[in-house]
Amino acid sequence: MTEETKTRPTHAAYAVRNFKTGHGTEDASWLRIGSAWEHKDGKGFDVILEATPVNGCVVLRVAKSK
Repeated sequence: MTEETKTRPTHAAYAVRNFKTGHGTEDASWLRIGSAWEHKDGKGFDVILEATPVNGCVVLRVAKSK
């Protein structure tokens, strides 16, 4: 475990799937699949994924405080 993983994650990792609803409009499904910790120098991240998205795309968003 790195120093970054001992603290609360700075970002959440999501798999996002876009789809059309039955009414013809577009929507998106966001599934949290992991967490990320920003490096102290601000030039990178440690990312831990619990799943891999089928489309290969991971979205990182600033983590919400609880």
